[in-house]
Amino acid sequence: MRLYSGPLSMFGAKAEIAALEKGLPVRVFMVPYDPNTGYEPKHPDVLRVNPKRQVPVLIDEGLEIFDSTQIFEYFEHLKPDPALWPASPKARAEARLIEHKADEVYFPHVVRLMGLEETPDDPAAVAARAAAARFHLEVEGLLAGREYLAGAFSYADIGVYMATLFGERKGAVVGSDTPRLRAWRDRMSERPAVRQVAGAMAAYLVSIGRSIPPFMAELLQPALAS
Repeated sequence: MRLYSGPLSMFGAKAEIAALEKGLPVRVFMVPYDPNTGYEPKHPDVLRVNPKRQVPVLIDEGLEIFDSTQIFEYFEHLKPDPALWPASPKARAEARLIEHKADEVYFPHVVRLMGLEETPDDPAAVAARAAAARFHLEVEGLLAGREYLAGAFSYADIGVYMATLFGERKGAVVGSDTPRLRAWRDRMSERPAVRQVAGAMAAYLVSIGRSIPPFMAELLQPALAS
């Protein structure tokens, strides 16, 4: 299997973490990226497979799919163990909803913050941070009595972790009013698959002179011995 991602692709990182958690034999190809021009010119395989012209794209023996959530579903059917969706229909539906909200409800606010880091008082930035903070509080509530967002570790955790990582980078800081969320993020950061992928992203950001928040800087340190 070939997974096309990018060094700063939140959605590609989700798929890469999932492949590692599943133990799937996926070769990751980082498409060319320039800090000034982005992902132009687009990789020809990405253009051919995804009409949205975006990573991630997965190719597996003639199958060509895109979208991180669709890749999650394929991984789950391909290798059911370890399960990364809950077993019961209600718990699975809840986990899928959480992952969907991370992508489609929370992350658009982070996108609005991109380019506004130097003007934090801009009304658009203020509104986006407020909306992100409401999501943080919602996640804080989900974690009451739970180690992970849908009970056991799932794709929902991968999705929310990566979305809030980008949120933190762009000014939507996970604050002291969400201690369970902060503790969950620390647990997630210690998972080998998460540390490998998010740590590589942190290292790339440092290599191109971008600042990273403190919790990402910790990803550059060797994982604690278990």
